[in-house]
Amino acid sequence: MDARLDYFGNPVGGKFMKAIISANKGLAGSTLPATVQELVRMRASQINGCAVCLDIHTKEAAAAGESAVRINLVAAWREATVFTEAERAALELTEQACRMADGGEVTDETWAAAARHFDEDQLAALVAVISLINAFNRVNAIVRNPAGDYQAGQFA
Repeated sequence: MDARLDYFGNPVGGKFMKAIISANKGLAGSTLPATVQELVRMRASQINGCAVCLDIHTKEAAAAGESAVRINLVAAWREATVFTEAERAALELTEQACRMADGGEVTDETWAAAARHFDEDQLAALVAVISLINAFNRVNAIVRNPAGDYQAGQFA
């Protein structure tokens, strides 16, 4: 599979991607656990059909010590016993946020569940992670960037 457009190599696309990557750096130092961030990125990427982001974030999670069982069960997290209540709240928030265009919404119940596990700074970081991965997912899915060649730490 070939990409429709070398988005990173395009002057406009490259400038846009640098801005998104820079926005992602705003999460540095966040107290939102890195594990939660990667789980959210994986789940959003599954929902949005972004193979590139799945390639990146499954490999980054594995390199950070995440178990293969948890990585493999993200898509079926509701039926899995390997996720904490905080992770489940973050995954539910992620799913509802990713599906807003389908006529859904982030419900008050879902927000309250997340707020029981995360403080305001962590909630702000969680919203940022969800929003940013959705932007990355959209770009990669639209231009059909191929996946499979990513090496953990490649973008560090």
